[in-house]
Order: sequence, then structure tokens, then C-alpha cells
Amino acid sequence: MYECILSGIMSVNGKKVLHMDRNPYYGGESASITPLEDLYKRFKIPGAPPASMGRGRDWNVDLIPKFLMANGQLVKMLLYTEVTRYLDFKVTEGSFVYKGGKIYKVPSTEAEALASSLMGLFEKRRFRKFLVYVANFDEKDPRTFEGIDPKKTAMREVYKKFDLGQDVIDFTGHALALYRTDDYLDQPCCETINRIKLYSESLARYGKSPYLYPLYGLGELPQGFARLSAIYGGTYMLNKPIEEIIVQNGKVIGVKSEGEVARCKQLICDPSYVKDRVEKVGQVIRVICILSHPIKNTNDANSCQIIIPQNQVNRKSDIYVCMISSAHNVAAQGKYIAIVSTTVETKEPEKEIRPALELLEPIEQKFVSISDLLVPKDLGTESQIFISRTYDATTHFETTCDDIKNIYKRMTGSEFDFEEMKRKKNDIYGED
Repeated sequence: MYECILSGIMSVNGKKVLHMDRNPYYGGESASITPLEDLYKRFKIPGAPPASMGRGRDWNVDLIPKFLMANGQLVKMLLYTEVTRYLDFKVTEGSFVYKGGKIYKVPSTEAEALASSLMGLFEKRRFRKFLVYVANFDEKDPRTFEGIDPKKTAMREVYKKFDLGQDVIDFTGHALALYRTDDYLDQPCCETINRIKLYSESLARYGKSPYLYPLYGLGELPQGFARLSAIYGGTYMLNKPIEEIIVQNGKVIGVKSEGEVARCKQLICDPSYVKDRVEKVGQVIRVICILSHPIKNTNDANSCQIIIPQNQVNRKSDIYVCMISSAHNVAAQGKYIAIVSTTVETKEPEKEIRPALELLEPIEQKFVSISDLLVPKDLGTESQIFISRTYDATTHFETTCDDIKNIYKRMTGSEFDFEEMKRKKNDIYGED
């Protein structure tokens, strides 16, 4: 995905791009697997899927669960590059948060907030005041600060100022600002306030929840950017084994595949192609679950996200559940796909996600993966090999986009500018 987006952006910017992938499909780790038989093979599950699973071709199962924030950076990238013309999106039906063993809807309107049993009446009033403060906050206008220094005041102090209780803090930090841990509490509040603003603005666009999801699965996104690259002269080669990355005097000069060398000045790749240039900083467990029913207590939503804040289950990082269904053309009629993910903290990762799996019972089939979190050892400025990070446990694309902007800056020496992504000419394919 990173590589497809960057190849699209670089092609629009007039760079000559060759994109090689050892896989027979686009998107690498962020692909959607179809038919269902291939998913069984990939996870080494013996036998064919049972007849109750419907037609194998009706399935497009994401390996990595993510939603798009409606007002987030990836949607902006899609709009600016007009890749939106190749995709259809649906709004996710609800966002839920786990508290004391139950799940509650994250309020999406003032009326819902006032009716919510997540907090008591007085708590609601204080929370409302806090949300009004966040909505009016503008880091360029000190009149909106109300005595808070966005670059210095810790978020913990802001919560204190509005007298918010622990449950509300948990819910705000993890279900609205979408932090995975509590480290943010002692950091300057500006970033958190902007994250809550992003959530509110994303929510304001469509009303039900701040999240969007593409029909036919996330694998459609890298394909959309691949088309963009091709329109601007980029060349794509799938099923292309990479034999060697050729480095001379510490700088990349080409890639060898099937006996031929493609010469290049810069190389972008994911960690799996350069195992000696990356280091492991942790692990993520993901469990894909196939269900024949919506998740309990979600008003029979055909798609939703559930966040289990770490404090609720005595952990350091949150557990996420992303659920989509046949409504998104990713599963057979009447079937639901729920994907659980979290950062691994112990020697028994499957035990760690039990609270999430209990919300999904009964589960027809589980596919468990544990992936290493890999990051590049250096910035790539010397070698000109720019390596993306592996996907973290978050269920939105904001961290992915930050990494894309970071690689862009390391490659070009200039800050990423959305304006540069605008299409430069009308398509030659006669599309409107």
C-alpha cells in the first residue's frame, strides 16, 4: 500500500517509476485475499471451506484491518489524486467502546451523548464543555486557548481543568483521539486536541461514524494508486521475483530480477525485501474471524469498530475489532468478517485478545497471524533505499500516511504538499 501510493505520487510528480512485486496481486501486506480457498491455504487450514461459507469468489478478506477517517489524510490523498473515481465507499455504521465487560456506542451526536449511559449527567455537562472547547480551539489563535499552552500544557492537565473522570478520559483518549496507549497524557496537548477535532470533523461529514470503508475491500486502494501511476507512465510488474538489490559504494544502483537488472537512483520497498536493513520493535497479533451474525449489542450493524481501552483489560495497549460484512462485497450473503488486532505484550498473545473474541462468539472460523513490527535502521539518505514500516495495530490509516509523508520528505528533501498530488492533465482514457 505505502509503495503503491508513493509510486502514484512520484509518477504524478514526473518521476520515472518501475514497480515490481513478487506477489501475483497488488498491495503486499495490505491486500484483500480472494477467493476464500486462498485464505484457507495461506493460513494452512486443512480442507476446503465448508459449503455454508457460500461461493469462494464472493469473499475479499483483508489481511490487515483498517478504516479510513472521513476527514483524514488518506481520503485527502484519494480526493486530490482523483483515485476516488475508481472506488466506492460506505460509511461504517458505528463506533463502540468497551467498558466494564459491555460495549457502548461512542456518541455521534449531542442527543446521543446526552442519552448515552457511558457517563452520568454531571459528567456529560463537563464533557460537553470540553468538546465545545476542542471545537473552538485553533492553534493559530491564542484567544481560543483559555489559559492552556498547546505546546507545553500536558493533556492530563487539560482533563483536570475540565474535571473529567477516569472513564471519560479513557473513552476520549482511546475512542476519539485513537491513542493505543496512555503515553499521550504527559505530552503537550496540541496533538490530542487536533486528533479529537479530526474525529469530530470526520463524524460531521457523514453522521453515523467517522470511518469509511471501500467496497470490495482495502485491496482496492493500492490498485487505485497503481492505476494513477500507470496513467502517468509508471510501469507495473506483478509476479516478479526480486533476486538482489544491487548496491555500489553504499548507494543503490539497481534491482536484479530473473537475470536482468533494472537500474535506479532511488528505491522504495517494504521490510520483507531488505531484512538486513530493518529491526524488530515488537509484534502485532491479528485474528480474522468469520461470523454468521452481527456482533451483539451493536444494533445489528453491518459494519463497526470496537475499541477496548487498555485500562479496561489491564493492558498497556488497546485491543481493536473491525467488523465488515456482505454489505461491503467482501463476504458471502449473511456473513460477517471481524478482525481483532493488538500489540503483543506477553508470551501468550492469543490469551491477550480473549476479551475481544468473547464479544464475537460464536465464531465459525478463525485465522490467526502474529507479525513482527519492523522499522528501517536508517533514514535511507546514504543508500537511497527508503523502507516503509510494517503496519501497526491501529485501525485507521493516519499513522500510515504519516510514514508516507516522512518517506516523501526523505526522498525529495521537501515537505509533503497535498497540492503537488493534484492531477496534471485530463486522463487519456476518456473517463469523466
